[in-house]
Formats: sequence, C-alpha cells, structure tokens
Amino acid sequence: MSEVDQILAVISAREAGETAVAPPGEGPGYWAGGPSVVCDDGVFWLAYRLRRPVDMGRGYANLVARSEDGVHFRPVATLTSDQFECASLERPALVRTNEGWRVYVSCSSWGSKHWWVEALDADAPEDLANGKRTVVLPGDDAVAWKDVVVNNTSGSWQMWACRHPLDGGDEQADRMTSWYATSADGLRWDLQGEALAPTPGSWDERGARITSVLEIGGRCTAFYDGRASAVENWRERTAVAYGCGPDRFTATSDPTPPGHTARYLSVATRPDGYRLYWEASRPDGANDLRTAYVPRPVSPSQS
Repeated sequence: MSEVDQILAVISAREAGETAVAPPGEGPGYWAGGPSVVCDDGVFWLAYRLRRPVDMGRGYANLVARSEDGVHFRPVATLTSDQFECASLERPALVRTNEGWRVYVSCSSWGSKHWWVEALDADAPEDLANGKRTVVLPGDDAVAWKDVVVNNTSGSWQMWACRHPLDGGDEQADRMTSWYATSADGLRWDLQGEALAPTPGSWDERGARITSVLEIGGRCTAFYDGRASAVENWRERTAVAYGCGPDRFTATSDPTPPGHTARYLSVATRPDGYRLYWEASRPDGANDLRTAYVPRPVSPSQS
C-alpha cells in the first residue's frame, strides 16, 4: 500500500486516530476543525477553527496552539470574529515567515455569501492575535475567497485558494474550485489560474477544495475536499489529486466513504512518516479535530 493510500485509509475509518481538539459543544453545528499545522524545530503549531450552530455565532474563533507531541495542544492565541467585524471565521492557514509567523484568516461578510482573506503578522505565534493585518484576497461582488493553503519554501510563496462564484446567486454560492497563486512576500498575490476543478458527473461535481499540497514519492500531491451536491455542504469527503507541478492537478483516487465527514486534511511531514490532522464527524452530529500518525513504508533494502 502506498503512502497516499495509507493516509486515505486512516482518515476513512470512523473514530480513527485521537481527538486533538474537541468541539465547543455536543450535537449538530458544534465543530472543531479546519486545521493548519506547522512543525518547527520539533514543536507542532496548530491553527484551527471553532464553530457553534448558525443561530449561536457560527465560526466564532480561530485558535493557535502548541504541542510537543503533536497530540496534546495548549492554545496560545485566539482570534475572534468580533475582532474582524465579520459574521464568521473559517479555516485559518499558519505559516512560518523569514521574520516570524503569519496566520491567514477567512472572514465572512454580514448578510452575504462573500468571503475575504486577511493575513496577520507577528514575531511569535503567541502574538498573532494582535499582529499586523493585511487584506490579501478581498474578493468582490462576483467572487468569494476562503480556506487558503499557503507554502513558504526558501522565500517562494505559493497559495491554493478556494474560490466561490457569486454570480449565480446565494443558491449557487456553495460551488467551489481551487486556484493557484504566487507571491514574492505572501501578501501581494498574483492569481495564476484554476488548479483543481470539479469532475462532471462524479462525487465531487459540486466542488473541489485543495487542503494540503506536498511531495510524496516524488510526486506533487494535493489532498482535497469534494462534494456532489449542495446538500452535502459541510459533509465533504477527502480524495487525492496529482500534478506535474503546483499549478494544475488531476483527481485520481476514490474519496473517503460516504456518510462520514472527513475534510480539511493538513499534513506535517516528519523524517519517518506523517502526522495527520483533519476534521471528522461524530455520532452526535458534532465535528472534532482528529490526529493520527502514518509511518513511511519500509523498503526491502531497509528491512
């Protein structure tokens, strides 16, 4: 079984792994999830979203937390929807910069399906709630942006952003594609084009949202969320797509099983394997943030 197959098999299993962050309540609408992980100098830093039911505030906070073992986290910074004067917060993206730390925050406009993305910069993760703010993807009347994935490698900035078209009205605004962008500083972005699109007539024909991009087995690999219809909004499943480069991916795998939400997969690459973080549904209707470790396969020459 390949490394990618192992990862998908783990998050496909109900109650797989361990709970890293529990939801803020029990029952439908209470979620802990939307993780973004950075492993820096042996320490795991995790940014994630907490959500209540729609009539109680939706996505009310993004938290940044620290862990030495990758399982047990201690929050060090809290960003709230009140702080951004927005209706809701969605998945954050945490990144190490040359000067310090940055978190990208997805913000929902009041009374609208519009979303925009801001970046906050600080010297340390503990200071991100009061970091310097910059709007990086403002969106407009026709487009909403959210749920970005950002890589900063040797000063080369790459982004995969979830694009929601607004020109079809509110009933069509859940549709999603993933777009690729580049930047010299991670603040001013040049959109290069669509990196992953839904597959007509398939399980992901309503939307395809990239959640992680990394190299596995020498291939540019993207894990992504998908759904077949608007009814499956918030109940996405995870699959994998491959690309010759970071700007265009092709879906190649079957998704995780139906009836079980598994989305927003974020992967920390370790020397001997992968530490996974994803949002998964519970029997009571809530979602929790789960983690599991997947070791690298041992080659015959190593055995």
